[in-house]
Amino acid sequence: MAVHQQYAVQTPSTKAKHVRPQSNGQFEDEMWSSMLDSVASGKRLPEKYILVMGGTPDTQKEFLETLASDAVKRSHDRHHRRPQLANEFALGYTYQDILDADHEDTLARLSIYLLAEPSRSFASLIKPLLEKSSIADTLVVVLLDWEEPWLWVRQLREHIRLLREVAVSLDDDTKEVMEEVMQEWQQRRRGGGAYDTGSGGVSTEGHVAIPLGSGEWDEELGLPLCVVCQNSDKIEDLEREHGWREEEFDFILQFMRTILMKHGASLVYTSPSIPNSLPSLIHSTLGVQSLLKRQPIKHNVVDREKVLIPPNWDSWGKIRVLREGFDVEAVSKGWSIDIESSKHSSLDTNGKEPTQAGNVDKNKEQHGSLSAYEESVPDPKKITAFAESVSKRGLDLEVLSNQDFLASQAELMERLKAKEEQQQEEGKGSKETPTRSSFISQHDESGVVEARGRVNEHIGPVQFNMGGIQVDAEDMLKRLKDRDRDRTPEGATPAADTPDGKSQNEALANFFAGLMKRGGSHSPRAHAT
Repeated sequence: MAVHQQYAVQTPSTKAKHVRPQSNGQFEDEMWSSMLDSVASGKRLPEKYILVMGGTPDTQKEFLETLASDAVKRSHDRHHRRPQLANEFALGYTYQDILDADHEDTLARLSIYLLAEPSRSFASLIKPLLEKSSIADTLVVVLLDWEEPWLWVRQLREHIRLLREVAVSLDDDTKEVMEEVMQEWQQRRRGGGAYDTGSGGVSTEGHVAIPLGSGEWDEELGLPLCVVCQNSDKIEDLEREHGWREEEFDFILQFMRTILMKHGASLVYTSPSIPNSLPSLIHSTLGVQSLLKRQPIKHNVVDREKVLIPPNWDSWGKIRVLREGFDVEAVSKGWSIDIESSKHSSLDTNGKEPTQAGNVDKNKEQHGSLSAYEESVPDPKKITAFAESVSKRGLDLEVLSNQDFLASQAELMERLKAKEEQQQEEGKGSKETPTRSSFISQHDESGVVEARGRVNEHIGPVQFNMGGIQVDAEDMLKRLKDRDRDRTPEGATPAADTPDGKSQNEALANFFAGLMKRGGSHSPRAHAT
């Protein structure tokens, strides 16, 4: 009985031994699949997205090289080849891995999309990138170049217009997520959130809503924005070749800071030859921080080649301090007018006039801030080209030929003659309406008299020396005339002339008049003889 029970107990195990080889392959597959899935989920990298707008294929490549630290470059060279960059046509793509400070662990992977031209035909390419699940991990970067700073505001306007147009076309759920992202960014103001701007870490007033300042977050884009001004070493070339001064550079910085405040954007100047904080700024904006070494983002408005304005740091007061006389309110108000999209306007970032419905954009530019910027920051290349054209032509003026000039004067004289004859026929005559010749003669006589008076005032009275006494000729002549008039009674005839035909008074008058004409150079005795 005991043996039977033992056999009964072993019978299932014996059956199990026969059944196990049949399911062994399936069991092992399931076991390894679950293990691989768990390991993959534990080591799955967080993905971040960057949409780079503007620039050229070359400047976009420079941006990617600046964004990639030396550790990342060495990592690619050591483990695998560098990712390919495809940015020659329409929407380009590449990726980068963000390594920790010890260069061993990968913190996140950046998927970078590049779009050079802000054409509306590319809006359909941008829209799939803005998914509901990826909005919170997406950053927009606009590239500008110090080669052409006079085009910055126009280029930035077209990029923002395109982003606003794409945002409007998204579904309601995605728009709600974008609003939540913007509210979260506004709560990070002045160290009020997890974003570290070097102001001392996270504030203890994290739950207290700090009111927005003037001109701050007025025009939300739904995505964080960073404007990168490349090749800041060209600032010296602008000074040396085009005579730019500190006033021009301060005006550009004040203008850019004012309009970027409305979008809550950051601003950074970069140069391939100068170390900068671009990688730290981009990584911090995307929420990627090294676990071993935290690098706070510090603002810089003093060094003009390494300017850095973190998001949520700037204010109108800080902008005014840079240089007095800058109208922050007008620029901020005008920018809201500039970024209003016109459906029929062509997007041209080269400073050319729009080709379709251009009057609409021209009216906006008159009331916006774009026209004020381009007037204050003109294109020196156009000025130089104009100066060269003038130098080639010379300073000679183009004049009419002799025949053309005489013909035009003959027509003018005929019209004047006809007008004069018409006035004479109407009975006005020369008494009421002076002729042209009489007017000219009167004008000449009055001009001569006036000229003589000015000469007399300038040289003063005519004086001469008579017996050691300075005598004024004009005064003496006036006294002689007055004496002659007093001696002759009213109604009486003047005395008869002397035998030689001249009276004594007339002789004296002629004598002094002659002295006045000759400047008193002869003595009375020489004249009498």
